[in-house]
Amino acid sequence: MVRLLISTGEVSGDLQGGLLVEALHRQAALRGLPLEVMALGGPRMRAAGAELLADTAPMGAIGLWEALPLVIPTLKLQARVNRELLERPPDAVVLIDYMGANVRLGQRLRRKLPQVPITYYIAPQEWAWRMNDDGTSSLLQFTDRILAIFPEEASFYASHGADVTWVGHPLLDLTASRPDRTEACRHLGLEPDGRLLLLLPASRPQELRYLMPVLAEVAARLQARDPSLSVMVPAGLQRFEQPLADALQAAGVRGRVIPAAEADGLKPSLFAAADLALGKSGTVNIELALHGVPQVVGYKVSRLTAWVARHLLSFQVDHISPVNLLLDERLVPELLQDSFTVEEFMAKAVPLLEDLQCRECMLEGYRRLRQTLGTPGVTDRAASAILDSIQQ
Repeated sequence: MVRLLISTGEVSGDLQGGLLVEALHRQAALRGLPLEVMALGGPRMRAAGAELLADTAPMGAIGLWEALPLVIPTLKLQARVNRELLERPPDAVVLIDYMGANVRLGQRLRRKLPQVPITYYIAPQEWAWRMNDDGTSSLLQFTDRILAIFPEEASFYASHGADVTWVGHPLLDLTASRPDRTEACRHLGLEPDGRLLLLLPASRPQELRYLMPVLAEVAARLQARDPSLSVMVPAGLQRFEQPLADALQAAGVRGRVIPAAEADGLKPSLFAAADLALGKSGTVNIELALHGVPQVVGYKVSRLTAWVARHLLSFQVDHISPVNLLLDERLVPELLQDSFTVEEFMAKAVPLLEDLQCRECMLEGYRRLRQTLGTPGVTDRAASAILDSIQQ
């Protein structure tokens, strides 16, 4: 029996981890290799066949003030996981994104279990928006191999001396088959000639507070312009469902919150039917691009966090959306901090809903983006590489 540990956090990491767990079981079966997967992740990884040591999907935060409520729960979780891993040491470890926690875990495992190979799959995006070299140097100190999902990521780590393989972007595996718009609308109970606005505000608790009220007000104004506009909000976590519904109601939006248990299954239909998406920057921006959904993205943190990042850490980036990072151009409108306002969103959203030329410009950019992401079969390539590292 081969025992793997996969560690990730937040909703997007759980999604990627779930896809990888499925692929690992497929590839292990082809090799006749008995496989046990332990995970720090969320419900998607459990559903894919992993034994969940701890649910880390709700434990993400960006910023200093925002992370304070998670410090004690995280320390308790880490202590429990450390004991578990010493009692049942893995044969190999896979770390997925989730930089702070995974760097600390990788360092501990390298000290306690130096013989265990460690693979970083979907390394943190320091190649795109580093504040200093600390993350890079500490990551390379304990990682045996990096499986990169972006060509730029592969080049960056290779230039720092890492053993890197570019496997492509795993979301390609989710777009191989998708419904057409008519079928999607029927599945969602929408009129095929109607229009659908998606709100994608939150995979972290802080985003419910900082992002959702603005997005709900934008949705209300867009519905005032077009009363036939439907609004749907897939919930990233079950505990987000009621706060999202409350925000819609407070803004006077006629909309529907998709329960977290149904959101993954409905994603293909939601993306196929959507005319526009408004939300946070992150992995979902790539999903929307691959499905051809025009989008406006943004982000906002507390004033304290923003001040520290700007003035003490000298944090500056050209782009925050992965779409724009990969294309190195501002294809998708980005609204950050003080620009994250109802008026700014309206100024960017209305043309994407009503101007065909504006929409086509973004869709043409999406086509260029897809050419940079590799070919389908990504998670199976990653799984094979991980199993190869054990069987060498």
